[in-house]
Amino acid sequence: MAHAQREEVIEWRRWMHRHPELSQEEYGTMAFVAERLRAMGLEPRTGIGKTGVMAMLRGTGGAEQAAGIAPQSTAGTPLPADYCVALRADYDALPIAECTGLDFASENPGVMHACGHDMHTCSLLGAVKILTQLRDQFCGSLMFIFEPSEEKYPGGARMMMQDGLFDEVMPNEIYSFHCLPEMDFGRVGMRKGKYMASTDELYWTVRGKGGHGATPHLNVDPILIASHIVIALQQVVSRNAAPMSPTVLTIGKIEDVGGRTNITPDTVKMEGIIRSFDPEWRLRTHELIRRISSGVAEAMGGECDLFVDEGYPPVINDDACTQQVHDNACAFLGAGNVEWLDLRMTAEDFAFYQQKIPGCYFRIGIHEPGTPFSNLHRPNLIVDERSLELANGLIAYNAIKALQNRIKQ
Repeated sequence: MAHAQREEVIEWRRWMHRHPELSQEEYGTMAFVAERLRAMGLEPRTGIGKTGVMAMLRGTGGAEQAAGIAPQSTAGTPLPADYCVALRADYDALPIAECTGLDFASENPGVMHACGHDMHTCSLLGAVKILTQLRDQFCGSLMFIFEPSEEKYPGGARMMMQDGLFDEVMPNEIYSFHCLPEMDFGRVGMRKGKYMASTDELYWTVRGKGGHGATPHLNVDPILIASHIVIALQQVVSRNAAPMSPTVLTIGKIEDVGGRTNITPDTVKMEGIIRSFDPEWRLRTHELIRRISSGVAEAMGGECDLFVDEGYPPVINDDACTQQVHDNACAFLGAGNVEWLDLRMTAEDFAFYQQKIPGCYFRIGIHEPGTPFSNLHRPNLIVDERSLELANGLIAYNAIKALQNRIKQ
């Protein structure tokens, strides 16, 4: 079934790739997804978390059919309080100018699906189409979540839940995947337990005393102070983090306010991230960074304020759900194409769902063997489009098996 609809799913993905939209601006994408869902006979709710979409599908077969319960339409029918499996995809793009040279490259200047979210969304749409056609072969409910703003705090997952995503139905399990450019097409990977790091954004304001660049003795140079803060912060990981507790601290942006070749500015702003896995250590890093930053600045005659924007918690996969994905992927693709993955320091707001619902976040390879490798969040990211067929087939297969396994229990 996935193979039969391959060209349609690729066409969907190419439309999305040509029309990327930034976080919290995905109105066109929301309408596109909702239109596809309605064409499949579903009644999507739109505008959840501003630009998110959710739809439900009730199976009409399996144990219900055996019990003599007549199939019912989802249209206008309250959903039963039965077992529910949720499937989630994200669909926001990034502020990156595309340079792939593809015939269907972004038509929105400076915006690109450089993280594969177009592939995620259209793969889930393909899975939904399969599942609607097979609804008489399973019982229970499926929730389809199309999430906006994964790339931008506070995160679409949190926004959708705060806007009532689970008010009527709380799923029993939840699944999502992300494309992985360093993994070849045809392969799938997952990890039990801790998988992806928490992430917090850091914003420094370093203040000194500006003046003429030729009279440094009359100034307090915030650029020099900021430079020493950057160096001093390296001890947070190298001398404070336990060797068995992976931690990443990155300063990604430094910007002076008002300086030029012969002007020392009054202020320098810096931005960065801190990522880790341990909740207690996570909080301690905030205090260490704050103390080191203010201490260095004070010692050099300046001041430093730090704002910590607490972001996503770590992705922690449920053991049973992850084993299920592993076993289903082995059955679907062959055991030789399935692998256990290492920890990653990237972050995902899927973790918010996992704080309420057991689930698994797994990976699908998109790299075409023999071609140059391009990482996520790069302007030349290429997706092997054969991965869409694999993904939408595997997503649907795993969803049905999850419901069937529940019935067996």
